Amino acid sequence: MLTAGIDLSTEPAKTALAVIEWSATGAALTSLALRNSDAALVDAAGRVTVVGIDCPFGWPDDFVDFLAAHRSGTVAVPTGESGTEWRRRLAYRETDRFVQAATGLRPLSVAADRIGLTAMRVAGLLAQLDHLDRAVDRAGGGVVVEVYPAASLTRWGLSHQRYKGADHRSERRQLICDLVMSAPWLDLGEHEPLCADSDDALDAVVAALTARAVALGQSSRPDAAVRDRAAREGWIALPTGPLADLAPAVHQPEPCGGGNQGPSVRCDGAGHE
Repeated sequence: MLTAGIDLSTEPAKTALAVIEWSATGAALTSLALRNSDAALVDAAGRVTVVGIDCPFGWPDDFVDFLAAHRSGTVAVPTGESGTEWRRRLAYRETDRFVQAATGLRPLSVAADRIGLTAMRVAGLLAQLDHLDRAVDRAGGGVVVEVYPAASLTRWGLSHQRYKGADHRSERRQLICDLVMSAPWLDLGEHEPLCADSDDALDAVVAALTARAVALGQSSRPDAAVRDRAAREGWIALPTGPLADLAPAVHQPEPCGGGNQGPSVRCDGAGHE
């Protein structure tokens, strides 16, 4: 099995793509790179079982209806809720509310945050994949699935805080150490330094791991009441089990430092080189 993870940005320069190959004995990060064009992302999606993309797949239904009403001059401000409640309902999707209730984390608003620009790019990618007859289901039933790395890390008992940005390389090193301690079957190989250097690269790896959870049926899915809405708005796949559940069944765990996590990772509790 191959799974891929994409940490999408508005431009190729900060768009990271990770591919993990799963065998009977472990999982190897076979490729990890920044500066990925739309063509490279579409090509990767055509070669893997599931690809997880860190970006909203759609906009809130209420927000779309609001824009249509505003365009036609027919906006009706509701009287049964406060202005804050009304605007928040417009700003967040059903899956955003689900993730917040399940993890305590609130995803960025695709309607009211700059991530909306990235969502425009993913809309184009999904359209290209659909044109190529790759199964596209914004609710997570096809080859592409929406993921949220911070929520996945939280579900796996790993830190999701303070690892972003150039000033937090040591925190990324610690997170990498914690990751390989929790998943000793995962071989980051020569790509581990890039994970330490770039939070975009590290998020792409987490996205590829989440894609594995989806492929194994170990992720949240929208229930029947919101399935149609999720197919329009998108649905964030949350892992439903521990990271260990992603391991090949015949894998025998090794202690951290057993060799399969690459020579540059020191799992000594400090996460520093």
